[in-house]
Amino acid sequence: MRKIVFYPLLILCFFLFSAFSFHKFYMGVFQINYASEKKMLQITSRIFVDDLRKGIEKKYNKKTFLGTEKETDADVELLKKYLSENFAIKINGQTKSVIFLSKELEADDVLVCYARITAVDKFNILEISNTILLDWNAEQQNITHITAFGGKKTVLFTESSRKEVLKY
Repeated sequence: MRKIVFYPLLILCFFLFSAFSFHKFYMGVFQINYASEKKMLQITSRIFVDDLRKGIEKKYNKKTFLGTEKETDADVELLKKYLSENFAIKINGQTKSVIFLSKELEADDVLVCYARITAVDKFNILEISNTILLDWNAEQQNITHITAFGGKKTVLFTESSRKEVLKY
């Protein structure tokens, strides 16, 4: 059963990464890795920067220049605020703070953001809420890969599926 779901998602990701140059899809790709030796969750997100700008501008009614030469510290703070309000993780029922680390522009149109959650001991339940750009565009989908305890799970967040509970 896992192979039936995993391989089509892997193929979809391949086409999405290769399709970033002509951008028809509204897709964010998120990777969450549990680093047990560091007791942390490492989070990487890849989101089309033009969509992110539009979503942030709609939510906060402020023009932003993320990913451009005109980007300001205020733009980065607005990005942090947006991410913290739209991406949350509970571990064993407790909400954990997601710490934004940095960001970089990839291929001129994808914003890669790095974050982490520290002080994560072994867990049994991981609850992820991902509403990034879902309010801006009903076609938005956020695929999330979670690697923990030697295994990998994949979850798709959409307008109708904004939260997922994973058991380990």
